[in-house]
Amino acid sequence: MTPSKGKITGVNGNMISVLFDGAVCQNEVAYAQLDDETRLMCEVVRVRDTIADLQVFEDTAGIKVGQTVEFAGELLSVELGPGLLTQVFDGLQNPLPRLAEQCGFFLQRGMYLNALPTDTKWAFTPKVKKGDTVAAGDTIGTVPEGIFEHRIMVPFDWTGEYTVESVAEAGDRTVEETVATLADAQGAKREVRMLQRWPVKIPIRAYAERLRPEEPLVTKVRIVDTFFPVARGGTYCIPGPFGAGKTVLQQITSRHADVDIVIVAACGERAGEVVETLREFPDLTDPRTGKSLMERTVIICNTSSMPVAAREASVYTAVTLAEYYRQMGLHVLLLADSTSRWAQALREMSGRLEEIPGEEAFPAYLESVIASFYERGGVVRLRDGATGSVTIGGTVSPAGGNFDEPVTQSTLKVVGAFHGLSRARSDARRYPAIDPLDSWSKYPSVVSEDCIRRARDILRAGAEVGQMMKVVGEEGTSMDDFVLFLKSEYLDDVYLQQDAYDPVDGASAADRQQHVFDVIFGVLNSALSFQDKAAARRFFHQLAQTTKDWNRADMKDESFATLQKKIESMIAEAQDHA
Repeated sequence: MTPSKGKITGVNGNMISVLFDGAVCQNEVAYAQLDDETRLMCEVVRVRDTIADLQVFEDTAGIKVGQTVEFAGELLSVELGPGLLTQVFDGLQNPLPRLAEQCGFFLQRGMYLNALPTDTKWAFTPKVKKGDTVAAGDTIGTVPEGIFEHRIMVPFDWTGEYTVESVAEAGDRTVEETVATLADAQGAKREVRMLQRWPVKIPIRAYAERLRPEEPLVTKVRIVDTFFPVARGGTYCIPGPFGAGKTVLQQITSRHADVDIVIVAACGERAGEVVETLREFPDLTDPRTGKSLMERTVIICNTSSMPVAAREASVYTAVTLAEYYRQMGLHVLLLADSTSRWAQALREMSGRLEEIPGEEAFPAYLESVIASFYERGGVVRLRDGATGSVTIGGTVSPAGGNFDEPVTQSTLKVVGAFHGLSRARSDARRYPAIDPLDSWSKYPSVVSEDCIRRARDILRAGAEVGQMMKVVGEEGTSMDDFVLFLKSEYLDDVYLQQDAYDPVDGASAADRQQHVFDVIFGVLNSALSFQDKAAARRFFHQLAQTTKDWNRADMKDESFATLQKKIESMIAEAQDHA
């Protein structure tokens, strides 16, 4: 089919209206001809009779009425194949390092490169033989990519079953070379290459069964794993005011979470934070392999200084790459920072389309768009019996830390865990600044639910006593209430907070969390007796310092057992045996 063409009839910011002839569909890619050498990529966002409205992924300066637009005849898609890991892409999957080599410090408009180099050769190993029956998503062969066996799969959009006519022998091949020839039920032959393309706004469904997320995803952050856990294949959000530690928490999670692949989507973040990520990730040591963390990471970089329209594409590009590696039986963590700026891009385009606005001028369909994004997370069982997952964690940056704004509320309706960051805890240098009273999770914890419920009751009761003490002072507080307040502060100080700079306390494994929580839970349940409030305060100060030293001791060291005995003896001395 010959691609359609059209003429620009109107320009409104980064949106152009085009009078076209032929067939045009929603989300189709088009190119606006700026001059003889420059074409700007666009995407169809609305079709009305013979007028199509397109969002332009570049600065529209210089675009005029009457200029030509060529429709590509395909949806906005990404390239899938070996070579994605370690890469830094923009929202349209342009490889930024190679783009910088061609353009220098300032990227040129209309410059688009292939995401995967076509001259790199990969060591292909066949996994099927002539006569085998395969279907979409089945493995044809593998190539080594870092520490993983990258599966070369039957393209996901092929329907029905196919018979293997021929498969390439083991050897080095580029992504564009044919590695297998398949025949469908009618005998028509089709070629399989290492490289395939997939539309970013359509989920990949080449699996046997979708499973319920139940297995905890250990992040080694105590307050997350114990109190507000995330399931492998689940979804969670981290809303909080600016400067509360959203990006830091995401980077700590990406380093220590029990996943195979990490994909970071910086959609609309400040350029300074993204540059810091780009500089630090290659130097961070992966605790699993001892090599660079970047070797199992993909970064989608679309900063606040880059075109707004590309922000919307960046989150879909990221989740499509995550689904691709999930199809290999791998566990993927997708971190989107920040979905608020993605929603702002939706709001800007909705305003230019003159749609009826919803709350705070966001589009009325904001909730369904956010839901469709988070729903692409999950655990799946593949046709070969392997299991893969995509866990999605998105930050939200509500203005002034107001969690009642539309983006936060729409996100809370679809995620399984809520890690709300508190400005007060951030200002008090309590890391992580997750509010233990406002946050929640629907997923199972590494610790007994009854124990967690009891601990949260103590935190809540202690916070109420603390608020009362601000009014009546310690003198107007009973001894029992004062001890309850000190217990809640002790739990917060030694368990909910972590020293991110300490090699031991910065990342706490699941078995250590269970062991430490059991000891601390024993402290919370102990009936303690003191002569006066000064003695109680002094005791808990000494106990907290000893517990912090215990948190910094390796479980294999003698000091760990020694400090635990010291804690237990201190509690025994203070227990009320009356």
